[in-house]
Amino acid sequence: MRRLVFIIVCALGASGCATRGGLDDFPQVPPSAVGESRPANGAIFRADRNVALFENAVARGVGDIVTIRLVERTNATKSADTNTKKSTAIDLPGPKIAGRPVTVNGTEVLATSVTNEANFKGSGASSQSNRLDGSVAVTVVRRLPNGNLLVRGEKWLTLNQGRECVRIQGVIRPIDIDPDNTIPSSKVADATITYAGRGALASANAPGLLARFFNSPWLPF
Repeated sequence: MRRLVFIIVCALGASGCATRGGLDDFPQVPPSAVGESRPANGAIFRADRNVALFENAVARGVGDIVTIRLVERTNATKSADTNTKKSTAIDLPGPKIAGRPVTVNGTEVLATSVTNEANFKGSGASSQSNRLDGSVAVTVVRRLPNGNLLVRGEKWLTLNQGRECVRIQGVIRPIDIDPDNTIPSSKVADATITYAGRGALASANAPGLLARFFNSPWLPF
């Protein structure tokens, strides 16, 4: 009995100590290094900053800032039903002596029959819907050889009951940037968008110790 209690306690501890994804799983985005400004070498034209007279003031080089408009919508639904049934029957007739079966009071006693039947029925369903609106200003950290821009940035919000963070990284094309220096998140290639938080609100949405145990693969049922 003590051994059984010890095994259950160890299983609860192992499942309860499972790590959950959060802000501590990845480091914060460091600010990009900005080169030293060169001294002005002209009254009108400067070699270190070339801006065309008829060109929109949008992000084009390393260190420039562009605003990403978050317009994310995801909906997913999945269901599965499984039914299995297996039955087996084996009849073994009894041996015969002198051409007659062995009987006791007229009943054959050496005949054997085996029957086995197994049934399994399982079902599961899950649905998920996410929506993310807002805007985050990011910085161009690299200009690729084909002219595309690698951008990266994050926004932290400190609320009354915790902290929320939105982190974005991806590749954009300068031609997709609107004249107001914004771009929708749907046009960010290889996008990695992370929205997470920590504090009272994040803890309230996390399952407890026993809930994680009963939903863990360690449960044998």
